[in-house]
Amino acid sequence: MSQKLANKVAIVTGAASGFGTGIATKFVQEGCKVLIADLNAEGGQKVADELGCSFAVADVTNLEHWKALLEKAGAEFGGLDIVVNNAGVTYVNKPTETVTEKDFDLVMNVNVKSIYMSATACLPYFLENQRPGVFIQIGSTAATRPRPGLTWYNASKAAVMNATKTMAVEYGPHQIRFNCVAPVVGSTGMTHLFLGKPDTEENRAGFVSTVPLGRASTPADVANACSYLASDEARFITGVNLEVDGGRCV
Repeated sequence: MSQKLANKVAIVTGAASGFGTGIATKFVQEGCKVLIADLNAEGGQKVADELGCSFAVADVTNLEHWKALLEKAGAEFGGLDIVVNNAGVTYVNKPTETVTEKDFDLVMNVNVKSIYMSATACLPYFLENQRPGVFIQIGSTAATRPRPGLTWYNASKAAVMNATKTMAVEYGPHQIRFNCVAPVVGSTGMTHLFLGKPDTEENRAGFVSTVPLGRASTPADVANACSYLASDEARFITGVNLEVDGGRCV
């Protein structure tokens, strides 16, 4: 492997499964020291054991949990270089007028408030230590090409993209980079919610037919994009929304 992330330390949220596991795997392969954060204690520890990295149970909407993650990264690895905000949720695809307040609060808290919490906890560390940093948010093509039935999920990802671009401008002078990676739907634990029906090859076929490259996104696709953006190869890249979507948004 190229080891493009050698001597780097990263926190990857929601890494007990799906895209998060793919990102953590790629980062470890590239020489990064990774702290996996997830509410799923059993799943997160299992991935950490398999990859030989660290794990902590964390609620990404809780500031004290973020402070604990930062402290753990410093204690175990000597600091922090990269924050990957991968944890995210959705509600089942349904008419907007039937979306409950609980549904709304869920996507706004986990998808948007978590970004606020990560910045609130970690930005002072980078600023006070005059240390370059990288924040990568896992967004969605829903932010730029929204489709019916997921209005408030789409809106949450649009907020993530906008906040990322804003912070890229604000903190660029401090050499702290903010970027988004926007996957098209893949086969993860949330796919059935996006589809509004079971995640089967037959049910995905209609959606996949709209992707010019002819398939859904994979954890490896997302991980490769994150690895590049986290590396020094991308040191002049900030404020981008990188669509990893096989041409879906064209």
